[in-house]
Amino acid sequence: MSSPHRVLPGFRLSLGFTWAYVGLLVLIPLSSLVLKTVSLSWPQFWDTVTAPRALAAYRLSFLASFAAALINVVFGLLVAWVLVRYRFPGRSLVESLVDLPFALPTAVAGLTLTTLFSAKGWYGQHLEALGLKVAYSSLGVAVALTFIGLPFVVRTVQPVLEDIDADVEEAAATLGATPWQTFSRVLFPAVLPALLSGFTLAFARALGEYGSVVFISGNMPMRTEIVPLLIVTKLEQYDYAGATAIAVVMLVASFLLLLVVNLLQRWSHRRLETRPGT
Repeated sequence: MSSPHRVLPGFRLSLGFTWAYVGLLVLIPLSSLVLKTVSLSWPQFWDTVTAPRALAAYRLSFLASFAAALINVVFGLLVAWVLVRYRFPGRSLVESLVDLPFALPTAVAGLTLTTLFSAKGWYGQHLEALGLKVAYSSLGVAVALTFIGLPFVVRTVQPVLEDIDADVEEAAATLGATPWQTFSRVLFPAVLPALLSGFTLAFARALGEYGSVVFISGNMPMRTEIVPLLIVTKLEQYDYAGATAIAVVMLVASFLLLLVVNLLQRWSHRRLETRPGT
């Protein structure tokens, strides 16, 4: 019996190309990062990654990234819902605006946000009148990270919502379910894995963001300095080992976070599969 025709090469050859491609682009650069860090002794490594300036940068980067990703989960779901369920004038414009952070250079985004939220900007002058300072503060960092992370949530959730037939909502209403019950028991469990994926992508993207934050943050050590900026600062000071040490910490932390979220996604899929009627 002849083997079925395959468009792509066989498994072994495809796997070989996969490992070679991933190795050249990911494994070798990451290995060089770790090898450079090994040049430090353990006390030197520990002192570098636990310095007060580094701890302050970790705190700001992770908290601002988490807050931005959380905000995008809420409003990204709302934007995706509107784009999927409604047809209205200007819908194509909204679609383009959602994708704008993908195409816009991050430095341009940073300059634009800084101009808008500065003390004399369109938004900033009104916010500062209320005692709320955005530009050159940790809040400005969160705003910039929210801007660049929105498309990841919307474009991850949108295809899932498109696959959910509107008749499901009508059936739930016919059976007496309230709008909240329909959302919490029918729609939300279906989009939860996609929301977790969108959250992960937005969070990971925010952790490594530099261009849009460097302008609006003000780059004040111990206050508004993010980890990528601290790494660049160490590189400019020719402290390559110190820069790679901090980068390794971020690499390990990001990997662990992605692992946790992937486990949550797997749990969500299993939960959906075991639900009655699925």
